[in-house]
Amino acid sequence: MADATFEDGAEGGLYLKAEDSDDLRIIAALTQDAVLTAGDVTWRPKERRLAFLINRFRWEDAPRAEAKQRPYERVRSLLVIDGVLGVASQGVDKGDKDEVLSVLSVDWTPGEDAAGTVTLVLAGDGAVRADVECLDVTLKDVTRPYVATSGHMPKHPD
Repeated sequence: MADATFEDGAEGGLYLKAEDSDDLRIIAALTQDAVLTAGDVTWRPKERRLAFLINRFRWEDAPRAEAKQRPYERVRSLLVIDGVLGVASQGVDKGDKDEVLSVLSVDWTPGEDAAGTVTLVLAGDGAVRADVECLDVTLKDVTRPYVATSGHMPKHPD
């Protein structure tokens, strides 16, 4: 079976920017259940940039996939946090670049003035926290969609 294309869905890849909490909720919904490895995380302190290369489930395409009875899709995407002053993590083995991480949510905690904290909450009690001077997060699809290997939509028990 050939990989899907954005043209199959009559759409292009996503390129979104979050500058407030409402914007970030959209990005959080679209990145829920994304998977990546610890090696797909890049912290560039001189650029004040934290980047994640994720395999994002295409939630926006799931209704079309079901209607056309075709496989669900994932796409490689860059999730980038700019204006980062500091980074901390828990439950992530920095020495194991092949450790698989799964994104549960992306949260915003406002601080003084425009500053605050962006936290990627990971499955298994993991988290990556970025202290930022302001909320500046982008999500950009960087490949064509591909058939989700599992063949299933991620599910969360009630």
